[in-house]
Amino acid sequence: MSNNATNLIHSIPVDELTGAISVPIYQTSTFVQEAPGLNKGYDYARTGNPTRATLETIVAKLENGSTGIAFGSGLAAIDAVLKLLQAGDEIVAVDDIYGGAFRLFTHVYQKFGITVNYVDTTKAENVFHAITPKTKLIWIETPTNPTLKISDIEAIAKIARASGCWLCVDNTFASPALQQPLSLGADIVIHSATKYLGGHSDLIAGLVVTKEKELGEKIKFIQNASGAILSPFDSWLVIRGIETLPLRIKQHCINAQAIAEYLETHPAVDNVYYPGLKSHFNHDIAASQAKAFGGIVSFTLKDDTEAAATSFVTSTKYFKLAESLGGVKSLLCHPAQMTHKSIPTEKRRASGVADSLIRLSVGLEEAADLIADLEQAFEKAKAANKTNVNQTVNI
Repeated sequence: MSNNATNLIHSIPVDELTGAISVPIYQTSTFVQEAPGLNKGYDYARTGNPTRATLETIVAKLENGSTGIAFGSGLAAIDAVLKLLQAGDEIVAVDDIYGGAFRLFTHVYQKFGITVNYVDTTKAENVFHAITPKTKLIWIETPTNPTLKISDIEAIAKIARASGCWLCVDNTFASPALQQPLSLGADIVIHSATKYLGGHSDLIAGLVVTKEKELGEKIKFIQNASGAILSPFDSWLVIRGIETLPLRIKQHCINAQAIAEYLETHPAVDNVYYPGLKSHFNHDIAASQAKAFGGIVSFTLKDDTEAAATSFVTSTKYFKLAESLGGVKSLLCHPAQMTHKSIPTEKRRASGVADSLIRLSVGLEEAADLIADLEQAFEKAKAANKTNVNQTVNI
């Protein structure tokens, strides 16, 4: 389906039983049966719940997929996809990977005999050369977290198909309002629905969407067998968030573009990472596979130290220091000490996550106010650094 605002809003159904304009919350653990095995489509809420099922249908439509599966967190969604594999299988994964995914891949699944090969997926040929006869899954984020690297989904999908692998795309940063990887050839899409789909920093949720029904049924089985389901109330919160997704995403993108352009000219900034900048590597690919460039901006400081980054992230007023992203309020974080702390320092640096890198989740405030906040934070950090230098000289 086309994800314009009208189609997206009307993908959320009116309740057939009562006519309620808002999807009902079926807050129940079990369902009465007319006879053993004879029910109205539901028997136990781990296996299925009408509120969760509505969300799963909605997100499948938004991603042009066949099957949606809702989980209790984004990592639970990732974990369910990895459970498709078995000992001896290999994964080719983007090098600039979300820290939580790295921890799961490396510290949980590698001990079960699954090998992960991390490569720079911004060049599709790197993926091709990393594939072995044991490769079963290619895992990319585009844009990545936190350096916003762009991978060519369509090109990598062709490589996956020719190699007999599944391609899974983490579409969290773009959301289906901007990008639909299944339409570009991917087999699986995952979301941390905690972020843009929920949109209000008030829930934890994960979603998987598959292109083919058979693969979706396999992940549905894992969802039921492992039990990492999304609650009815949190399912409803995600549905409520989806209703305003087009409006929110539009403003996130407008604000982020303005902030990226401001940062690009600031004397204290070394590099700015935002796909909407023409200077961003693979900008043209981003423009061809997505409607816009999202609400995340990252940058490094010329003083490339954790101390300099810490000074900056503790000096803002509107940008609140917190993990997570995609909410209406602007957030910032220092990945080296927060979201990517579980990644070994040398590997983190090699993937482009510098010691001073700061990630901004640009919210829905006025762009001018956010830029003013960043400017005063730069001034505070500059003054603090000058004071520290003077104290050192006096010593």
